[in-house]
Amino acid sequence: MFNLAALLRPHIAALTPYSSARDEYSGTEGVFLDANENALGSALPPALAHGYNRYPDPHQTALKARLAPLKSVRPDQIFLGNGSDEPIDLLIRAMCRPGQDHVLLLPPTYGMYEVSARLNDVAIRRVPLLTPAYQPDLPAVLEAIDAHTKLIFICSPNNPSGNLIHPAIIEAILTAAKTAVVVIDEAYIDFADQPSWTTYLDTCPNLVVLQTFSKAWGLAALRLGMCFGSPDLIRVLNVIKPPYNISAPTQTLALEALKQVAEKDAMVAQIRQERARLASALRQLPTVEEVFASEANFLLVRFADARATFRQLTDYKVIVRDRSAVIRCEDCLRISVGTPAENARLLAVLTYLANPTAAQPIPELAH
Repeated sequence: MFNLAALLRPHIAALTPYSSARDEYSGTEGVFLDANENALGSALPPALAHGYNRYPDPHQTALKARLAPLKSVRPDQIFLGNGSDEPIDLLIRAMCRPGQDHVLLLPPTYGMYEVSARLNDVAIRRVPLLTPAYQPDLPAVLEAIDAHTKLIFICSPNNPSGNLIHPAIIEAILTAAKTAVVVIDEAYIDFADQPSWTTYLDTCPNLVVLQTFSKAWGLAALRLGMCFGSPDLIRVLNVIKPPYNISAPTQTLALEALKQVAEKDAMVAQIRQERARLASALRQLPTVEEVFASEANFLLVRFADARATFRQLTDYKVIVRDRSAVIRCEDCLRISVGTPAENARLLAVLTYLANPTAAQPIPELAH
């Protein structure tokens, strides 16, 4: 039986959260003399300054109310963070005792899981994904889980490989991890054909799902991440988070974005279409050895000489990500799906580099 209280570090379970002024009075009308704010206003120009002298809603009530029906969850199952990196860090801080507990990672995967674990002086166990399909080695994963495994991070679609982790494998890990939280990072789920694991929240108390506004919504600069879990776990995250972790401009802009679901879906459809076109074109190049199937907004591509190709692309101011030093990604570059013009320039440069005498001139990128 999963027991969240038994997973928490004792001092976290006993922690009294910081009580902000907005916790003591949550109304929107009144004379606010409670939070030591500047009542005269802001130093910003009047057109920009409305309300910014006041602290934001520490619980993001309106944003969660708008988000809950869109994600088919309840507001008390939502934690909002400064990007997905904040809930990753908070989960490790809440559950992992330095020198005793560990997190389980399935590399190659998103690098912040390891960074956050190291920052908190928490040990890491790794079970590398199996190539060529980049699926977990399930027997090895199950063998690696013990009483000190507090968090298991599964990125699906996975970064940097782009593939979905097979649902049956995730179900097996969820079932086996009776004393650990399984974190499924779905930063790229909007670009995939598989539904979100949030539908399992009510039946899997040890499940946490991460999503973000940075990818499909095109709002990376806002730094707004979503974390979905059981109400008990969400309460823990709210206890240990900074009191005003999501700024008022971020909350306001995210609320406006959530009115534009159709526009977001249209962008996703265009990116998926460009992903297919880009993958097909890359497979025709003689310097490309493999283009891995992707359910994300990027492609993992194996080149004959990835590092040389990376340097040559950079010379032409086409910037991709060199993943060749990452386990299971030897000679691979990760290429984000750009605009049609950006993708055309990438392909033109790669075509030229493959055969400079026969290739067409490289087009300038339109501004």
